[in-house]
Amino acid sequence: MQLDAIRTAEGETVYVDRTDGEKGSKGHFFAAYVGEEGERRWGYLCENCETTDNAMDAMGRIECNVCGNVKKPDEWDAAHE
Repeated sequence: MQLDAIRTAEGETVYVDRTDGEKGSKGHFFAAYVGEEGERRWGYLCENCETTDNAMDAMGRIECNVCGNVKKPDEWDAAHE
């Protein structure tokens, strides 16, 4: 696994795996990890605007708070709308 080191807006270093992504409406969300070896998932990097400022809900929906890139929920029903 090849991980790229990036800095978050808060100054933290996280490591992004650009081969492990979830397809969004404007680009992928790539998995970000705390350690260089990818031992603990930290969150996601938005491919569209290169930010880690994202939100994920219990249904698996990811939304970038900067550009509005959205990954639809893994499972959903009309009752959650």
